[in-house]
Amino acid sequence: MEPLAVRFKPGQDILLELERIAQEREIEAACVLTCVGSLTLAVLRFANQEEPTELNGHFEIVSLTGVLSCHGSHFHIAISDQEGKTTGAHLLPGSKVYTTAEIVLAVLPRHSFLRTFDPQTGYPELEIKYLTSDEE
Repeated sequence: MEPLAVRFKPGQDILLELERIAQEREIEAACVLTCVGSLTLAVLRFANQEEPTELNGHFEIVSLTGVLSCHGSHFHIAISDQEGKTTGAHLLPGSKVYTTAEIVLAVLPRHSFLRTFDPQTGYPELEIKYLTSDEE
């Protein structure tokens, strides 16, 4: 497992930056180990909802979890407001960093995470491919 540490600055879109890194570094498979930071805008999709919800304010990132690949990624985030009320949901593009987002990723060698349409769920879901030494 190869760690990769990144920091996003104020105004950057946390999801788009993660996807940019996956594309630029040709990351086949990675997961989020940890994340601390803050947002001024959170664009989320709550469970079993089709439409996004935008939350404006100042939020602490309490948790970010997910899998990352140049073939597609999937993230969930938990944020807390100034009263400590915590909200968690699917992370969507448009979520903007307030002061910082400090993220450590684990790159998984010999794995490839693909996104394949699953007729049972109706969504592109994780397909795990194990790479042979010839494919690496």
